Parts: sequence; C-alpha cells; structure tokens
Amino acid sequence: MKRVFSNLIAALVAGAGLRLFFVLKFPAGSGDTVIYDQLATNWLRHAKYAMDIAGQPVSVDIRMPGYPAFLAVVYWLTGHTGEAARRAVMYAQVLVDLSTCVVIGALAALLVSLCSEKAKPRRAFLAGLWLAALCPFTANYAAVPLTETWAIFFTALAMLILVALIAQADGVRLPARQHSSEREFWFTAALAGFVIGLGTLFRPEAPLLLAAAFLVLASVLLRRGEIKRLLLTVALMGFAAALPLVPWTIRNAVTLHEFQPLTPKDANLPGELVPKGFMAWERTWLYRVRDCYLVPWKLNGEEIRLDDIPSTAFDSPEERERVAAVLDAYNEDLTLSPEEDAVFAQLARERTARHPLRTHLWIPLRRTVRLWFTPRIELLPVSGNVFPLAYMRQEDPVDQRTTMLLFFLNIFYVVLGSCGGWRLWKFPSTRAVVAFFLLYIVLRTAFLTTLETPEPRYVLVCFPVLIALAAQVFLRRPTRS
Repeated sequence: MKRVFSNLIAALVAGAGLRLFFVLKFPAGSGDTVIYDQLATNWLRHAKYAMDIAGQPVSVDIRMPGYPAFLAVVYWLTGHTGEAARRAVMYAQVLVDLSTCVVIGALAALLVSLCSEKAKPRRAFLAGLWLAALCPFTANYAAVPLTETWAIFFTALAMLILVALIAQADGVRLPARQHSSEREFWFTAALAGFVIGLGTLFRPEAPLLLAAAFLVLASVLLRRGEIKRLLLTVALMGFAAALPLVPWTIRNAVTLHEFQPLTPKDANLPGELVPKGFMAWERTWLYRVRDCYLVPWKLNGEEIRLDDIPSTAFDSPEERERVAAVLDAYNEDLTLSPEEDAVFAQLARERTARHPLRTHLWIPLRRTVRLWFTPRIELLPVSGNVFPLAYMRQEDPVDQRTTMLLFFLNIFYVVLGSCGGWRLWKFPSTRAVVAFFLLYIVLRTAFLTTLETPEPRYVLVCFPVLIALAAQVFLRRPTRS
C-alpha cells in the first residue's frame, strides 16, 4: 500500500509539473474565452447572466452557465481581475485536471477488476493514473480558460459510475461485493444521471453519454428479459440528469420567455443573423481547423480573402466567381447580409446535389480523421507545418519536431486504447462495457462532424476512456477465476 501511495504522489507531482509548465509558458485563450469571461463578470457585477451589447448588459443563453459560474466563483474568491484572474482560473483547473487523472486511474482499476477476481487493480490504477498525468493533450487545456478541463472531469466521473451500472445490469459482480443489492443499483443509476446533468451545465452535448448508456442497457436488460427494469432505469437516469438543469431552464423561461434547457443550436447574440447558408456551404468542403481561422472565424469581423479558401470549395471557375462576387460585397462592411447568405445557401444546395456523397460521407469522414489524428497544437505557439520535410527542417526545425512528436504521441494513445479495448472485449464480463465505450466514441464523433467548425479539442472528452483502456495494455493478461 505504501508503494501505491508513493506512486500516486509521484504521478500527481509529475502531472502538476506538466500542467504548470503549460500555464506558465503557454497560457492561451480563444474567442470563447472572451465570451465566458464577460458572462462571469456581468454575473458578478450586475447579478445578470448577460453579454455587453451596445454598452449594456443584455441577458443571453448562448453558453451553458456551468463554466461562467466557475469563473465567477474564482474571481470572487481571489478578488482578481484581468490577467491575474485568468491565471487563478488556470491554477484551479490544474487541480481539477489532476482530480480527473485519479478518476481515470479508478476507471482503469474497475475495468480490470471486472475481468477476474485475481486481477490486480492497483497496477491498473497506477498505469491509468500515469498515462493521464503525462498526457499533454488534456494537460494543455488546463492552461486555457475553456470548458475542456471540466468537461473531461465530468465525463470521466460519469464513465466510472456508468461502468459500475452496466456491470450490475449485466450480472457481473463488482469488486469487494458478493452481490449487488437493488438499492445500490438504483442509487448508481440516479448518481450517473445526476453527474451527467452536472456535466451538461458545462457542455450541452453531455447527454450523448446518456444515449450511449441507454442503448447498451437496453441490449443487456432486454436480453435478460427485464423490460420493466429497463424502463425504470431510463426514467430514473433521465430525471436525475434533468435536475441540475431546472434552475437554468426556469431562468430562461422567466428572463427570455423560452423553454430552453440547453443552449440553442445556433448560439448567436440577440439580433445577429444566423448564417445558415454560409454554414451549409462550409459543410460541403471544410474539414480541417486551419481553414476555420481563415474563413468562418473571420465572418462578421474580418475580411475574408478568396485566396485563403481552398480550391476544393469550388467545383468550377464559375462557382469561384460567384463566391468572389459575394465576398467583394461582404468585405465592404464586414457584415454578412441575408442576401449574401442566401447565395451561399444556393451554392450549398448545388454542390450537394452534384456530389451528395461528398457532403454527407466523405467530408464527415475527413473531419473524423482530422479530429482524432491532429497533433493538437492549435493553441500552442507552434506552426504545425511538417511538409515539405527538407524545407521545414531548415526553416523551422523546432516546430517541425514538436509537431511530429505530438502527432505520433496522439497516435500512441489511440493505438494503446484500441489494443486495451480489444483485450477487454475477449472477456464476456466486460464486453458490454467496451461496447458502451465504443458506442459513445462513435456517437460523439458523428455529432462533432455536423458542427460548423471541426475543432480537435472536442474529442478530448473521449480521452478518459482511451486512457483507461490503454492502461490495460501494461498489465498481465488476467484470467477468469
């Protein structure tokens, strides 16, 4: 036990060192950071969940309230503003992310415990803990005032509880339990739903966890002929998940006169045009985050240059000329008009009609590859360029090596997680759990391919699963007792 404790401390110290390195050397932010900061500041100063519009705080619902609430608490406790406040937030996120590492270790230990009574969960715990503590992709976002750190934490915690729930539903004995009582099963189901509800306060797509869990529980319980148990479980988990959202829903009903338990699909400020045509056009060609900086993220704020748009966005010279004409008009006042947006909508329809598989299959597949196999350096001061090899080696060798290192490290985590999942799949007692993990990853990835911008950071909430599975590779193969 002493050895486990010393390893735990060592892993947490190493993890803290890595995260503090990012905080002190590479603190970052994004457009969403400004939004969250403004929401939190207005909440503190005016007791109003609002954005500044024309110099006045205007109530909005464009982001879930969890992260602004966290920022507001940190600002209030520290009394800091500006850069000092942002730094305090990052330090708090370091603690949250280290807690996530411990939860991931516990998840890895639970998985191996379900395989065999002779398994050694302590080794699995330490393997998962170290892999999580030294993962630069999740650690990097502790240095960014965005929802990633909290979203990863709640996903990891929900996964830990859901694994226990699925195992109980499948009749698998949990570690240190001779048998599971009915009361314990219902408590676990309610707790899982409630944690997912808390996670939804930070990210509105968190209920995808519920969807994946419901499908797997349906498969398990229907196979066992327990239809009533399935219906009660779904109802209880759904009710528990909805509870944390009640205050937010009431606030939106009273303040904004709308029934909105989540954020609207098109989260724009009041009075802003939702550029649905422009977004539909993007979905016919945009698949990498680099193009987001050059085109969609400039919309209604900066000039968009035709030369920055890749050639794959045009099927003909005539189509390119139509886009050029619209951009010429847009660049005069940097505001997309309804008429200009309608032109992009027509272009999207024409491109989809010509190549439906491109829009509905090939672009989503290319987005999937980019989401999972990017070197994840979009918020680091690294160019991200590897090719041409000889030129970049001479022009910027440090950036090239850093990009390649993180690219292969990302592949390393994905491959290890896949191997660990295959290893657990061979055990009937963990097959339903592995199916749950895979289903969640597929559902979330499919959802991400439909978003306006395919940002690789949105995949990071899948890393607790990936790391917990990867930990299984470092253990001796357990055998059923």
